[in-house]
Amino acid sequence: MSLQDQVMEKLKDAMRAKDTVALESLRAIKSAILLAQTENGASQQLSETEELKLLQKLVKQRRDSADLYKKQGREDLAEPELAQVAVIEQFLPEALSEEEIEKVVVMTIESLGASGMKDMGKVMGIVSKELAGQADGKTISAIVKKNLM
Repeated sequence: MSLQDQVMEKLKDAMRAKDTVALESLRAIKSAILLAQTENGASQQLSETEELKLLQKLVKQRRDSADLYKKQGREDLAEPELAQVAVIEQFLPEALSEEEIEKVVVMTIESLGASGMKDMGKVMGIVSKELAGQADGKTISAIVKKNLM
């Protein structure tokens, strides 16, 4: 079942349950999917990788908003954003721990023979593709830097 079909099913369930947080989150996902499909060409299905990137972008936007609200002392606005993150993350694969990410980074560095910061781009490209949807770029970048120094 495609992401769009899954979202539509959850959307129907949320409407029946009158779950406003889930409704808002699912409508945001649906909107982002439709926007991505129309910008790439009419009636084109998104690949699984594109769907994961889209979901990660939505989660990142909401986390950034929540952080901003917290810094401004607006917990009342941060909580709904974090609740939406929880709904959106249901569609993402399980996130890897830093230890698991580090294993992949170390294996990639060894296989490429990377020796310094000049090779960071190569390592980041391969690791980011391999861990798509399972780790965010900021975490991967920090681990790659630590291992290349």
